[in-house]
Amino acid sequence: MTLSLKQLAEAREALGTPLFAGLAGDVEVSFEFFPPKTEKMEETLWDTLTTLAPLGPKFVSVTYGAGGSTRERTHATVARIASETAIPAAAHLTCVDATRDEIDTIAQSYWDAGVRHIVALRGDPPRMGEKFVAHPKGYANAAELVKGLKQVAPFEISVAAYPETHPDADCADSDIDNLKRKLDAGADQAITQFFFSPEAFFRFRDAYTRAGITAPILPGILPVSNVATTRKIAGACGTEIPQWMNDLFEGLDDHPTTRQLVAATVAAEMCRRLYSGGVRHFHFYTLNRAELSFAICHLLGLRAPKAAAAPVLQENAA
Repeated sequence: MTLSLKQLAEAREALGTPLFAGLAGDVEVSFEFFPPKTEKMEETLWDTLTTLAPLGPKFVSVTYGAGGSTRERTHATVARIASETAIPAAAHLTCVDATRDEIDTIAQSYWDAGVRHIVALRGDPPRMGEKFVAHPKGYANAAELVKGLKQVAPFEISVAAYPETHPDADCADSDIDNLKRKLDAGADQAITQFFFSPEAFFRFRDAYTRAGITAPILPGILPVSNVATTRKIAGACGTEIPQWMNDLFEGLDDHPTTRQLVAATVAAEMCRRLYSGGVRHFHFYTLNRAELSFAICHLLGLRAPKAAAAPVLQENAA
């Protein structure tokens, strides 16, 4: 990776001054949520959204369960965000267990509800451990899905990228080729799977730049609050958890407050190093909690306007 003079100066400053001193706050952020299962979880999600909204996210996205298992809840959550807030809402949509007509109908219903952004994914198989098999009348992959969505409506479309290579890819080069196909099909940007090494992202950035990809690639940041859960997710998506990180969380199972402090420190330091390498948009996997993401944004210099008293709801909202 070749760093510009400005990036080298930022790297020197990061090494020679307090790590987060004097940051310009020139970052953009976006946040991911999952659809709530209960009324209490919905209240927690809305509290989280209210806390994060004054940071001015470029968009917030809502996930879609394996096999479309959260289809209705995803739609309800995204539609509520679109109708009751000023935050651009993005809905995840996958190819799994659905025909093209069914997916196109879902996409049209999002457009009719005011949703203008789709996160288009191949999707995980409905049962853990199985291989993805396309529906015989469905979209075969994410590139086909992107092309189909663009025919439904002029959505803004994000797709997935894998700094440490998708588990189903036979090599890193073929994974980059697949990413390029998705972008060439009409996607506007990509969001990476989470990772825990800045170098993994920088190597990935070098690789996709060599492949001629110029679309924005947003690094996905997961502040780790539950190490056991993170290990399961990381194993399924091919993300490496460094041993030093395992060591940091060792012995903290019964100390949730300390775990949060450690998690914020680890994620914030990684974001600072990404910032020194030129990254200016961070996408946070919030797990429907605000504290860690809000703290990291604050450390990166992002501040809510003083006049913003958390007015997430528009004046005419019910």
